[in-house]
Amino acid sequence: MVKDQPNAPTIFSFRCFCCILFVLSAFSSTISIFYWSQSSAHCYDYSESQIPVLRQNENQPFHLLSFPFAWNHLSFPSKPPSKHLKIALFVKKWPRRFFVGGLERHAFTLHLALAKRGHELHIFTTSSSSPPNASYFNYPLTKNVYFHLSKPSPAGYLDQATVFKQFQRQNFTDKPFDVIHTESVGLMHTRSRNLTNLAVTWHGIAYETIHSDIIQEIMKNPEEQEASSLTERLNKVIEEVKFFPRYAHHVATSNHAGDILQRIYMIPPERVHIILNGVDEDIFKPDLAKGSEFKHKFGIPKSMPLIFGMAGRLVKDKGHPLMFEAIKQIAMENENFQKNTLFVVAGDGPWGVRYRDLGSNVLVLGPLEQIQLAGFYNAIDVFINPTLRAQGLDHTLLEAMLSGKPLMATKLASITGSVIVGEEVGYTFSPTVNSLKEALLRVYGDGKIVLEKKAQVARKRGLKLFTATKMATAYERLFLCISSLQEEKDVDCLYKPELH
Repeated sequence: MVKDQPNAPTIFSFRCFCCILFVLSAFSSTISIFYWSQSSAHCYDYSESQIPVLRQNENQPFHLLSFPFAWNHLSFPSKPPSKHLKIALFVKKWPRRFFVGGLERHAFTLHLALAKRGHELHIFTTSSSSPPNASYFNYPLTKNVYFHLSKPSPAGYLDQATVFKQFQRQNFTDKPFDVIHTESVGLMHTRSRNLTNLAVTWHGIAYETIHSDIIQEIMKNPEEQEASSLTERLNKVIEEVKFFPRYAHHVATSNHAGDILQRIYMIPPERVHIILNGVDEDIFKPDLAKGSEFKHKFGIPKSMPLIFGMAGRLVKDKGHPLMFEAIKQIAMENENFQKNTLFVVAGDGPWGVRYRDLGSNVLVLGPLEQIQLAGFYNAIDVFINPTLRAQGLDHTLLEAMLSGKPLMATKLASITGSVIVGEEVGYTFSPTVNSLKEALLRVYGDGKIVLEKKAQVARKRGLKLFTATKMATAYERLFLCISSLQEEKDVDCLYKPELH
């Protein structure tokens, strides 16, 4: 009995957390029903089942801020606009050109694309982002890209007082900023509340992360102590619900996040805009020659029947303990699978060393530059993302899609709601070893002919929704719309579909 007592608070607090979460969800659902009853145009169905209904009236102009789906479904002119904007960007770190990840990769891809389209970019970031400072200018875009560097705060964030002074100085120089963009809380809500021409892009919000916390809690060994992350996360959600409205416009990078911002965070629909992440379609594309060259360079046999690929940070919350155990068990249980498959792992982190211990059918390459990653995707047959992080929209999935590869990923709402929307694109699995093993064996059983068909569908979907051009033109139109609203005009907010 004495040994059982320490576990009682764990069970109690977890149950309490779930009860509170249930009440919060029920409350937000009631509010969402109210919104739906007020205007059917604001009702979210991020499964895309309502897109065909929209197309029935595709020749009718509508206001973009009322569009309830991802803007990636719309067609914006590829030709740069006649009006060039002065844009302020707040981002915690500005990355080196190739070693880019997550939020920084989004900032880099998007804003350099906007600069190429003629807009003037002022980037407010920390001086420690990418030493040495000269590496900021390793690309031919210095004419309309300006960096305003400052020392980070002790916690590593932008020093808000310093960057806001820099911003104000630039805002009163020559001409004011047409639009302000902050990647997550690069610019804190304490500074954003009176900026009506500001848009914030969320790459992950606390409510999404609750799913990850539950997964981590379930996966714990019995002897591990309870983490306080669950109750802490709920407090974080409440905190975010309170301060998110201080940002004028919100960009969600997945359909699921857009839904949460409306239902849970209660942001008015006309202030929530879904623009899915995009990656460089000129780099990530099918290229047999690059795939063959990559195989030759890293000693991958051309005759290998099936090659699985993984890329990214090789850490716990990216699902690599789960992946490690699944590969280990299948190797012991299925000799044919072990002989006829190869797992190629690109990335850095503690699980890289452990993967090497699994034997000859796991090849760990270490971190790769962006150009090398293009060869990596072309050398594999299917891409796996075992992430346990239920937030954002992982760029590696999109890179694999554009490279013409089928996907295999954890069954998380951001992934199944925007990327792997059906079996024709790839495979999903629950975050358990057994479910992951079943998915691996199913891929192995389907074989290359089935995989090639899925690859074609994945590539087609990727070109439709997930290119850097799609993302950049959608953001550009949003920024033009926000700018026109400051002039009490909405000409750039009206969308008229092209006639077919």
